[in-house]
Amino acid sequence: MIKSHQYDAYRQMVQPAIDSKLEEFKMLGYGTVTEGEFWNFLMKKKWKKPKDDIQLYEVVADILSVRVSTYMNFATVEAFKLEDFNLDDEKDRRELLK
Repeated sequence: MIKSHQYDAYRQMVQPAIDSKLEEFKMLGYGTVTEGEFWNFLMKKKWKKPKDDIQLYEVVADILSVRVSTYMNFATVEAFKLEDFNLDDEKDRRELLK
């Protein structure tokens, strides 16, 4: 069973902020980032230690404050954690450079 994150209850309410941030990513050339990948980043990195009394405006501010470089650093580290990732494989190298 997948453990749900404390902030999952806010996901529908903050959808416009997520859409806005993903649109910013697209404008900067990172259009392949999906909503699920971005939400995963928020849960694993930004909200690693959730606050019990978080307010909606704080969740929105967290989303809008994400920098593309911060997300890409996270995504790179996550790619290296994959068991089947191998820099000797041309396909994996091209995937990393997307």
